[in-house]
Amino acid sequence: MTQALLMRYLLWPLVKFLGAFIVVQAIVAAMNWVERRLLGLIQARLGPNRVGWHGLLQIVADPIKFLLKEDIVPSSSEKVAYFLGPMLPLIPTFMVYCLIPFGPPPMFIAARVNVALLLVLALTSTGVYGIILGGWASNNKYSLMGGLRSAAQMVSYEVPFGLSIVGVLMICGSLDLVRIVDYQANNAWNLFPQIVAFFIFFVSMNAENNRTPFDLPEAESELVAGYHTEYSAMKFAFFMLAEYSAMIVNSCLVTLLFLGGWTMAIDGKGLTTQQLVSMGVLGGIIGLAIFLTKMMFFMFVYIWFRATFPRFRFDQLMDLGWKWMIPLALGNIVVTGVFVLIGQERLMYWIGLATLGAIGFHIFRKPVPAVKAKTAHEVAHAS
Repeated sequence: MTQALLMRYLLWPLVKFLGAFIVVQAIVAAMNWVERRLLGLIQARLGPNRVGWHGLLQIVADPIKFLLKEDIVPSSSEKVAYFLGPMLPLIPTFMVYCLIPFGPPPMFIAARVNVALLLVLALTSTGVYGIILGGWASNNKYSLMGGLRSAAQMVSYEVPFGLSIVGVLMICGSLDLVRIVDYQANNAWNLFPQIVAFFIFFVSMNAENNRTPFDLPEAESELVAGYHTEYSAMKFAFFMLAEYSAMIVNSCLVTLLFLGGWTMAIDGKGLTTQQLVSMGVLGGIIGLAIFLTKMMFFMFVYIWFRATFPRFRFDQLMDLGWKWMIPLALGNIVVTGVFVLIGQERLMYWIGLATLGAIGFHIFRKPVPAVKAKTAHEVAHAS
Protein backbone atom coordinates (compact mmCIF):
# COMPACT_ATOMS: atom_id res chain seq x y z
CA MET A 1 0.00 0.00 0.00
CA THR A 2 2.80 2.38 0.90
CA GLN A 3 4.62 1.65 -2.36
CA ALA A 4 1.43 2.24 -4.37
CA LEU A 5 0.86 5.61 -2.66
CA LEU A 6 4.51 6.53 -3.16
CA MET A 7 4.26 5.69 -6.86
CA ARG A 8 0.95 7.54 -7.29
CA TYR A 9 1.67 10.73 -5.36
CA LEU A 10 5.45 11.16 -5.68
CA LEU A 11 7.29 9.13 -8.32
CA TRP A 12 4.75 9.29 -11.16
CA PRO A 13 4.10 13.08 -10.76
CA LEU A 14 7.88 13.58 -10.63
CA VAL A 15 8.34 11.66 -13.88
CA LYS A 16 5.61 13.72 -15.57
CA PHE A 17 7.12 16.97 -14.28
CA LEU A 18 10.58 16.03 -15.56
CA GLY A 19 9.10 15.10 -18.94
CA ALA A 20 7.29 18.46 -19.17
CA PHE A 21 10.44 20.25 -17.99
CA ILE A 22 12.62 18.63 -20.67
CA VAL A 23 10.10 19.34 -23.44
CA VAL A 24 9.67 22.97 -22.37
CA GLN A 25 13.42 23.55 -22.17
CA ALA A 26 13.81 22.03 -25.63
CA ILE A 27 11.17 24.50 -26.85
CA VAL A 28 13.06 27.35 -25.13
CA ALA A 29 16.28 26.36 -26.91
CA ALA A 30 14.48 26.04 -30.25
CA MET A 31 12.69 29.38 -29.81
CA ASN A 32 16.02 31.13 -29.37
CA TRP A 33 17.02 29.99 -32.85
CA VAL A 34 13.53 30.53 -34.32
CA GLU A 35 13.33 34.08 -32.99
CA ARG A 36 16.70 35.08 -34.40
CA ARG A 37 16.01 33.50 -37.78
CA LEU A 38 12.47 34.89 -37.99
CA LEU A 39 13.59 38.39 -37.01
CA GLY A 40 16.26 38.17 -39.69
CA LEU A 41 13.64 37.12 -42.27
CA ILE A 42 11.29 39.95 -41.30
CA GLN A 43 14.13 42.51 -41.31
CA ALA A 44 15.54 41.28 -44.68
CA ARG A 45 18.76 39.79 -43.29
CA LEU A 46 20.07 36.28 -42.69
CA GLY A 47 20.26 35.75 -38.94
CA PRO A 48 22.43 32.90 -37.56
CA ASN A 49 23.41 30.64 -40.46
CA ARG A 50 27.05 29.60 -39.87
CA VAL A 51 26.90 26.87 -37.20
CA GLY A 52 25.23 23.77 -38.59
CA TRP A 53 22.50 23.54 -41.22
CA HIS A 54 20.85 26.99 -41.41
CA GLY A 55 22.44 27.78 -38.05
CA LEU A 56 20.56 25.00 -36.19
CA LEU A 57 23.61 24.12 -34.06
CA GLN A 58 23.57 27.68 -32.73
CA ILE A 59 21.28 26.40 -29.96
CA VAL A 60 24.16 24.11 -28.91
CA ALA A 61 26.90 26.70 -29.38
CA ASP A 62 25.20 29.34 -27.22
CA PRO A 63 25.05 27.25 -23.99
CA ILE A 64 28.67 26.20 -24.52
CA LYS A 65 29.65 29.85 -24.88
CA PHE A 66 27.76 30.80 -21.70
CA LEU A 67 29.41 27.95 -19.76
CA LEU A 68 32.93 28.88 -20.90
CA LYS A 69 32.64 32.65 -20.52
CA GLU A 70 34.31 34.34 -17.55
CA ASP A 71 31.81 35.08 -14.77
CA ILE A 72 32.50 38.68 -13.76
CA VAL A 73 31.12 39.83 -10.40
CA PRO A 74 31.24 43.59 -9.66
CA SER A 75 33.42 44.26 -6.62
CA SER A 76 30.89 46.73 -5.16
CA SER A 77 27.83 44.50 -5.59
CA GLU A 78 25.78 42.93 -2.82
CA LYS A 79 27.09 39.42 -3.33
CA VAL A 80 24.26 37.30 -1.88
CA ALA A 81 21.49 39.29 -3.55
CA TYR A 82 23.51 39.46 -6.78
CA PHE A 83 23.69 35.64 -6.95
CA LEU A 84 20.03 35.19 -5.97
CA GLY A 85 18.76 37.62 -8.63
CA PRO A 86 18.91 35.24 -11.64
CA MET A 87 17.51 32.30 -9.62
CA LEU A 88 14.32 33.91 -8.33
CA PRO A 89 12.57 34.38 -11.70
CA LEU A 90 13.55 30.85 -12.78
CA ILE A 91 12.40 28.68 -9.87
CA PRO A 92 8.68 29.73 -9.77
CA THR A 93 8.42 29.33 -13.55
CA PHE A 94 9.69 25.76 -13.31
CA MET A 95 7.27 24.98 -10.46
CA VAL A 96 4.33 26.11 -12.59
CA TYR A 97 4.96 23.23 -15.01
CA CYS A 98 3.56 20.89 -12.33
CA LEU A 99 0.19 22.63 -12.52
CA ILE A 100 -0.29 23.20 -16.25
CA PRO A 101 -2.16 20.44 -18.13
CA PHE A 102 -0.41 20.02 -21.49
CA GLY A 103 -2.96 17.49 -22.71
CA PRO A 104 -5.87 15.27 -21.60
CA PRO A 105 -5.57 14.34 -17.89
CA PRO A 106 -4.22 12.46 -16.12
CA MET A 107 -1.46 11.66 -18.63
CA PHE A 108 -0.18 15.20 -19.26
CA ILE A 109 -0.54 16.91 -15.88
CA ALA A 110 1.82 16.32 -12.96
CA ALA A 111 -0.48 17.59 -10.19
CA ARG A 112 -4.14 18.46 -10.72
CA VAL A 113 -5.32 21.03 -8.17
CA ASN A 114 -8.82 22.52 -7.95
CA VAL A 115 -7.31 26.03 -7.54
CA ALA A 116 -4.54 25.55 -10.10
CA LEU A 117 -5.11 28.90 -11.82
CA LEU A 118 -4.76 30.75 -8.51
CA LEU A 119 -1.49 28.96 -7.75
CA VAL A 120 -0.14 29.68 -11.25
CA LEU A 121 -0.86 33.40 -10.85
CA ALA A 122 0.69 33.45 -7.38
CA LEU A 123 3.89 31.73 -8.54
CA THR A 124 4.39 33.67 -11.77
CA SER A 125 3.92 37.02 -10.05
CA THR A 126 6.99 36.40 -7.85
CA GLY A 127 9.40 36.42 -10.80
CA VAL A 128 9.73 40.20 -10.72
CA TYR A 129 11.48 40.01 -7.32
CA GLY A 130 14.56 38.52 -8.96
CA ILE A 131 14.68 41.36 -11.50
CA ILE A 132 14.33 43.99 -8.77
CA LEU A 133 16.89 42.26 -6.57
CA GLY A 134 19.38 41.80 -9.42
CA GLY A 135 19.03 45.41 -10.52
CA TRP A 136 19.59 46.75 -7.01
CA ALA A 137 22.37 44.34 -6.03
CA SER A 138 24.48 45.16 -9.11
CA ASN A 139 25.25 48.62 -7.68
CA ASN A 140 24.82 50.09 -11.16
CA LYS A 141 22.58 53.08 -11.87
CA TYR A 142 21.33 51.63 -15.17
CA SER A 143 20.54 48.30 -13.49
CA LEU A 144 18.76 50.05 -10.63
CA MET A 145 16.63 52.03 -13.08
CA GLY A 146 15.76 48.80 -14.91
CA GLY A 147 14.73 47.16 -11.63
CA LEU A 148 12.56 50.15 -10.64
CA ARG A 149 10.92 50.20 -14.06
CA SER A 150 10.19 46.49 -13.79
CA ALA A 151 8.58 46.96 -10.38
CA ALA A 152 6.37 49.79 -11.66
CA GLN A 153 5.48 47.82 -14.77
CA MET A 154 4.56 44.72 -12.77
CA VAL A 155 2.34 46.72 -10.41
CA SER A 156 0.63 48.41 -13.37
CA TYR A 157 -0.06 45.32 -15.48
CA GLU A 158 -0.54 42.61 -12.85
CA VAL A 159 -3.90 44.23 -12.03
CA PRO A 160 -5.47 44.09 -15.54
CA PHE A 161 -3.79 40.70 -16.06
CA GLY A 162 -5.72 39.29 -13.09
CA LEU A 163 -8.93 41.21 -13.78
CA SER A 164 -9.10 39.91 -17.35
CA ILE A 165 -9.38 36.35 -16.00
CA VAL A 166 -12.34 37.17 -13.73
CA GLY A 167 -14.81 37.15 -16.63
CA VAL A 168 -13.63 33.67 -17.64
CA LEU A 169 -14.05 32.45 -14.06
CA MET A 170 -17.57 33.92 -13.87
CA ILE A 171 -18.58 31.99 -16.99
CA CYS A 172 -16.80 28.71 -16.23
CA GLY A 173 -17.36 28.73 -12.45
CA SER A 174 -14.07 27.02 -11.57
CA LEU A 175 -10.37 27.68 -10.90
CA ASP A 176 -9.50 24.18 -12.14
CA LEU A 177 -7.78 24.51 -15.52
CA VAL A 178 -9.10 21.13 -16.69
CA ARG A 179 -12.69 22.14 -15.94
CA ILE A 180 -12.19 25.47 -17.75
CA VAL A 181 -11.04 23.56 -20.84
CA ASP A 182 -13.95 21.10 -20.58
CA TYR A 183 -16.45 23.98 -20.27
CA GLN A 184 -15.14 25.45 -23.53
CA ALA A 185 -15.38 22.06 -25.28
CA ASN A 186 -19.02 21.73 -24.19
CA ASN A 187 -19.92 25.30 -25.18
CA ALA A 188 -17.43 27.38 -27.21
CA TRP A 189 -14.03 28.96 -26.78
CA ASN A 190 -13.97 31.77 -24.24
CA LEU A 191 -12.34 33.90 -26.92
CA PHE A 192 -15.83 34.70 -28.26
CA PRO A 193 -17.75 35.85 -25.16
CA GLN A 194 -14.61 37.32 -23.60
CA ILE A 195 -13.01 39.03 -26.61
CA VAL A 196 -12.28 42.15 -24.52
CA ALA A 197 -10.74 40.06 -21.72
CA PHE A 198 -8.65 38.19 -24.30
CA PHE A 199 -7.27 41.48 -25.64
CA ILE A 200 -6.45 42.72 -22.12
CA PHE A 201 -4.85 39.41 -21.14
CA PHE A 202 -2.80 39.31 -24.33
CA VAL A 203 -1.44 42.85 -23.92
CA SER A 204 -0.79 42.33 -20.20
CA MET A 205 1.13 39.10 -20.73
CA ASN A 206 3.45 40.92 -23.14
CA ALA A 207 4.03 43.56 -20.47
CA GLU A 208 4.50 40.90 -17.77
CA ASN A 209 7.30 39.28 -19.80
CA ASN A 210 9.02 42.61 -20.53
CA ARG A 211 8.70 41.91 -24.24
CA THR A 212 8.58 44.48 -27.04
CA PRO A 213 6.91 46.98 -27.07
CA PHE A 214 6.95 46.80 -23.26
CA ASP A 215 10.68 46.06 -22.78
CA LEU A 216 11.32 49.26 -20.79
CA PRO A 217 13.27 47.50 -17.95
CA GLU A 218 16.00 46.49 -20.43
CA ALA A 219 15.78 49.33 -22.97
CA GLU A 220 19.11 49.21 -24.83
CA SER A 221 18.83 52.79 -26.10
CA GLU A 222 18.40 54.16 -22.56
CA LEU A 223 19.70 51.70 -19.95
CA VAL A 224 22.45 49.74 -21.79
CA ALA A 225 20.78 46.42 -20.89
CA GLY A 226 18.77 47.40 -17.83
CA TYR A 227 18.62 45.12 -14.83
CA HIS A 228 21.07 42.53 -16.27
CA THR A 229 23.76 45.01 -17.36
CA GLU A 230 26.28 43.65 -14.83
CA TYR A 231 25.46 39.97 -15.40
CA SER A 232 27.52 37.68 -17.63
CA ALA A 233 28.02 34.01 -18.47
CA MET A 234 25.46 31.61 -16.96
CA LYS A 235 23.82 34.25 -14.74
CA PHE A 236 22.76 36.16 -17.83
CA ALA A 237 21.66 32.87 -19.41
CA PHE A 238 19.40 32.23 -16.40
CA PHE A 239 17.65 35.58 -16.93
CA MET A 240 17.12 34.74 -20.61
CA LEU A 241 15.92 31.22 -19.75
CA ALA A 242 13.45 32.64 -17.23
CA GLU A 243 12.08 35.09 -19.81
CA TYR A 244 11.47 32.42 -22.44
CA SER A 245 10.04 30.00 -19.87
CA ALA A 246 7.62 32.70 -18.66
CA MET A 247 6.61 33.33 -22.29
CA ILE A 248 5.74 29.63 -22.62
CA VAL A 249 3.75 29.68 -19.36
CA ASN A 250 1.69 32.68 -20.49
CA SER A 251 1.16 31.13 -23.93
CA CYS A 252 -0.12 28.00 -22.17
CA LEU A 253 -2.45 30.09 -20.00
CA VAL A 254 -3.99 31.99 -22.91
CA THR A 255 -4.47 28.66 -24.72
CA LEU A 256 -6.18 27.07 -21.70
CA LEU A 257 -8.33 30.06 -20.76
CA PHE A 258 -9.46 31.32 -24.16
CA LEU A 259 -8.71 28.78 -26.92
CA GLY A 260 -10.01 25.49 -25.52
CA GLY A 261 -6.68 23.96 -24.52
CA TRP A 262 -6.13 20.51 -26.04
CA THR A 263 -9.73 20.17 -27.33
CA MET A 264 -11.24 20.98 -30.71
CA ALA A 265 -14.97 20.96 -30.01
CA ILE A 266 -18.03 23.23 -29.93
CA ASP A 267 -21.20 22.28 -28.00
CA GLY A 268 -19.61 18.93 -27.18
CA LYS A 269 -19.18 18.01 -30.86
CA GLY A 270 -15.61 17.29 -31.91
CA LEU A 271 -12.51 16.26 -30.00
CA THR A 272 -13.52 16.68 -26.35
CA THR A 273 -11.46 15.52 -23.38
CA GLN A 274 -13.64 12.41 -22.99
CA GLN A 275 -13.18 11.40 -26.62
CA LEU A 276 -9.42 11.93 -26.48
CA VAL A 277 -9.13 9.89 -23.26
CA SER A 278 -11.21 7.09 -24.79
CA MET A 279 -8.69 6.90 -27.67
CA GLY A 280 -5.90 5.99 -25.24
CA VAL A 281 -2.30 6.95 -25.98
CA LEU A 282 -3.16 8.12 -29.51
CA GLY A 283 -5.77 10.51 -28.14
CA GLY A 284 -3.26 11.85 -25.63
CA ILE A 285 -0.72 12.51 -28.40
CA ILE A 286 -3.38 14.22 -30.54
CA GLY A 287 -4.43 16.41 -27.60
CA LEU A 288 -0.81 17.30 -26.87
CA ALA A 289 -0.22 18.21 -30.53
CA ILE A 290 -3.32 20.45 -30.57
CA PHE A 291 -2.20 22.18 -27.36
CA LEU A 292 1.38 22.72 -28.55
CA THR A 293 0.17 24.11 -31.89
CA LYS A 294 -1.98 26.72 -30.18
CA MET A 295 0.78 27.54 -27.71
CA MET A 296 3.44 27.94 -30.42
CA PHE A 297 1.16 30.31 -32.31
CA PHE A 298 1.38 32.78 -29.44
CA MET A 299 5.14 32.26 -29.18
CA PHE A 300 5.40 33.34 -32.83
CA VAL A 301 3.15 36.33 -32.11
CA TYR A 302 5.65 37.41 -29.42
CA ILE A 303 8.36 37.45 -32.12
CA TRP A 304 6.08 39.20 -34.62
CA PHE A 305 5.39 41.96 -32.08
CA ARG A 306 9.11 42.39 -31.42
CA ALA A 307 9.78 42.86 -35.15
CA THR A 308 6.82 45.18 -35.71
CA PHE A 309 6.18 47.62 -32.87
CA PRO A 310 8.48 50.34 -31.54
CA ARG A 311 9.10 50.65 -27.81
CA PHE A 312 6.70 52.74 -25.72
CA ARG A 313 7.86 55.67 -23.65
CA PHE A 314 7.53 54.94 -19.96
CA ASP A 315 4.75 57.50 -19.42
CA GLN A 316 2.81 55.91 -22.31
CA LEU A 317 3.28 52.51 -20.68
CA MET A 318 1.83 53.76 -17.39
CA ASP A 319 -1.05 55.60 -19.09
CA LEU A 320 -2.03 52.50 -21.07
CA GLY A 321 -2.12 50.36 -17.93
CA TRP A 322 -3.86 52.67 -15.49
CA LYS A 323 -6.09 54.82 -17.73
CA TRP A 324 -7.21 52.24 -20.29
CA MET A 325 -6.53 48.60 -19.39
CA ILE A 326 -7.81 48.61 -15.79
CA PRO A 327 -11.06 50.55 -16.53
CA LEU A 328 -11.66 48.32 -19.57
CA ALA A 329 -11.13 45.17 -17.47
CA LEU A 330 -13.51 46.42 -14.77
CA GLY A 331 -16.12 47.29 -17.40
CA ASN A 332 -15.81 43.78 -18.87
CA ILE A 333 -16.42 42.27 -15.42
CA VAL A 334 -19.58 44.37 -14.97
CA VAL A 335 -20.97 43.47 -18.41
CA THR A 336 -20.14 39.76 -17.91
CA GLY A 337 -21.82 39.83 -14.48
CA VAL A 338 -25.01 41.28 -15.99
CA PHE A 339 -25.17 38.61 -18.72
CA VAL A 340 -24.47 35.80 -16.23
CA LEU A 341 -27.08 37.18 -13.81
CA ILE A 342 -29.83 37.20 -16.46
CA GLY A 343 -28.72 33.80 -17.75
CA GLN A 344 -27.76 34.96 -21.24
CA GLU A 345 -24.18 33.68 -21.53
CA ARG A 346 -25.02 32.29 -24.98
CA LEU A 347 -25.80 35.81 -26.21
CA MET A 348 -22.26 36.83 -25.27
CA TYR A 349 -20.89 34.25 -27.72
CA TRP A 350 -22.82 35.79 -30.60
CA ILE A 351 -21.80 39.32 -29.63
CA GLY A 352 -18.14 38.24 -29.44
CA LEU A 353 -18.41 36.41 -32.77
CA ALA A 354 -19.92 39.49 -34.41
CA THR A 355 -17.14 41.64 -32.94
CA LEU A 356 -14.46 39.31 -34.32
CA GLY A 357 -16.20 39.35 -37.70
CA ALA A 358 -16.26 43.15 -37.75
CA ILE A 359 -12.56 43.29 -36.81
CA GLY A 360 -11.68 40.75 -39.51
CA PHE A 361 -13.71 42.65 -42.12
CA HIS A 362 -11.95 45.89 -41.21
CA ILE A 363 -8.51 44.26 -41.43
CA PHE A 364 -8.98 42.27 -44.63
CA ARG A 365 -11.34 44.54 -46.60
CA LYS A 366 -10.07 45.82 -49.93
CA PRO A 367 -8.19 49.08 -49.33
CA VAL A 368 -9.47 52.23 -50.99
CA PRO A 369 -7.05 53.23 -53.75
CA ALA A 370 -5.06 56.32 -52.89
CA VAL A 371 -5.85 59.47 -54.89
CA LYS A 372 -2.77 60.91 -56.52
CA ALA A 373 -2.24 64.51 -55.50
CA LYS A 374 -2.16 67.00 -58.32
CA THR A 375 0.97 69.01 -58.96
CA ALA A 376 0.95 72.80 -58.99
CA HIS A 377 1.30 72.76 -62.80
CA GLU A 378 -1.76 70.48 -63.18
CA VAL A 379 -3.84 72.70 -60.85
CA ALA A 380 -2.87 75.83 -62.81
CA HIS A 381 -3.61 74.11 -66.13
CA ALA A 382 -7.04 72.91 -64.88
CA SER A 383 -8.01 76.41 -63.75
